[in-house]
Amino acid sequence: MLTQLTQAQLVDCAVLLCTLGGELGPERPITMLRPIPPLVVAVGIVLLYVRSIATQGMGVTVELAGVAAGLVGGLAALGLVHVFHSERTGGPASHAGWPYALVWFTVFGARAWFSYGCVHLFPLQYAQWRTTHRVATGTVTDALVFMAGAMIVTCCLGVVARAAALPKPVSEPRLVGSDVDP
Repeated sequence: MLTQLTQAQLVDCAVLLCTLGGELGPERPITMLRPIPPLVVAVGIVLLYVRSIATQGMGVTVELAGVAAGLVGGLAALGLVHVFHSERTGGPASHAGWPYALVWFTVFGARAWFSYGCVHLFPLQYAQWRTTHRVATGTVTDALVFMAGAMIVTCCLGVVARAAALPKPVSEPRLVGSDVDP
């Protein structure tokens, strides 16, 4: 059986592969099917790893903080995605470079460090904090999963929304009866 730390690292790898694979590169077409893989990953990690959602006390606050952090991270990543009309296909496309990748690596590196730290670097302080604030063992893990899911969904749906909001491309006027381009 996998430890919680190993599970968190697997989630991080799946999210990074899905998000970076979908956006990095010079021109990624935006189609109706494009949001499906990231949304499946987001829903999948929540269904796979969240055992029980906190319904009272500080646990709710911790989980909502995870969602809020994911929204902020997703918006930061989204701000680094260029959405445009492709000259090659005429349809909407996107481009993201290294600054986009750096946001994802920074966020998920921090998540990995925190998860590692809770187990190996500051386990007593982490346990004391959870006890003092009455936060169940899995609540912080759930908050990190919610954060990953919210970041994926925010960025993915943001790209689709920006593509839908693109103005329609204006075609060049052609002279009637002319075989020659103006």
